[in-house]
Amino acid sequence: MPASAPQVKSVEVDEESAGQRLDNFLLRQLKGVPKTHVYRIIRSGEVRVNKGRASADTRVEAGDVVRVPPVRLSERVAEKAEAMAGLVARGAPAREFPVLFEDEAVLAVNKPAGVAVHGGSGVSFGVIEQLRMARQYQQAGGAKFLELVHRLDRETSGILLVAKKRSALKSLQDQFRERETGKTYLALVVGQWPANKKVLDKPLHKYLLEDGERRVKVVAKDDPDGMKSVTLVKVKERSSAPVGPAAQGYSLLEVTIKTGRTHQIRVHLASEGLPIVGDDKYGDFELNKALQKQADGAALKRMFLHAWRLQFNHPASGERIELLAPLPPELDKFLAHAMSAHA
Repeated sequence: MPASAPQVKSVEVDEESAGQRLDNFLLRQLKGVPKTHVYRIIRSGEVRVNKGRASADTRVEAGDVVRVPPVRLSERVAEKAEAMAGLVARGAPAREFPVLFEDEAVLAVNKPAGVAVHGGSGVSFGVIEQLRMARQYQQAGGAKFLELVHRLDRETSGILLVAKKRSALKSLQDQFRERETGKTYLALVVGQWPANKKVLDKPLHKYLLEDGERRVKVVAKDDPDGMKSVTLVKVKERSSAPVGPAAQGYSLLEVTIKTGRTHQIRVHLASEGLPIVGDDKYGDFELNKALQKQADGAALKRMFLHAWRLQFNHPASGERIELLAPLPPELDKFLAHAMSAHA
């Protein structure tokens, strides 16, 4: 396929891009172009800011005009860009999700289970791409900026935070990194969770299976590959008698994570011998199969893990915000069945 035809562009810096380094600004303008090439055209003076030369660490301001020189994409990158354009032209999915909170800076949606938060790993589109399509391509004057603040596993439902401004993205990501947010999940596990087991802090190590799929395991505290991981657990409700195939009954847990490791909750709970119901990676596979076949509307065909509560400081006002996402109907229905015998 022919490579993309190069053209000179003059790009005016908007308010949301103000304060960015020139190299980062260009990397967003020239998606798919290798970083080495971006730095080369800056050094050569082909990039101009308000008609003058500038260095990579120059901060651009609102109203600045940046000359972006002709850049010829490699054939491979051009083919990838054309393939993505073809997906858009063929009507790639545009979708809105249930809104829990929205203003000019922040959007919080209730993500359903089974939907990835972003494309990749064999998935063309996730929540963020579908939101962008719905808001930018189908609505006049739609949102110019939508970026994920954090992530949820595809199998996990619940609160997902999206920034609508670059300044909001930085503020919220800083809060997540500094552990200033409160993230609490609802998880249903097989068995009776011990009341004294409130803090789980075993280090976790991420690795790949032979087929390239990622997995996580608990390692010794002195293992150099282990990453510090802290999970707080509180019993919310429990069933004391067998319900369906689960001879040990169930425990509904409020799980608050202080670190955001891959599969952290799933691995920490499973490592205590009480896996999440329906977990197809770390759970009780035989029980999961039995639960999928239950009659009378009591079947469970997904993992019972839901991002239930999220607390953060609003990036503009500083106000402490608390969001709650109710359990989706399929989990609510199964929970009623599972808790039909109470402690």
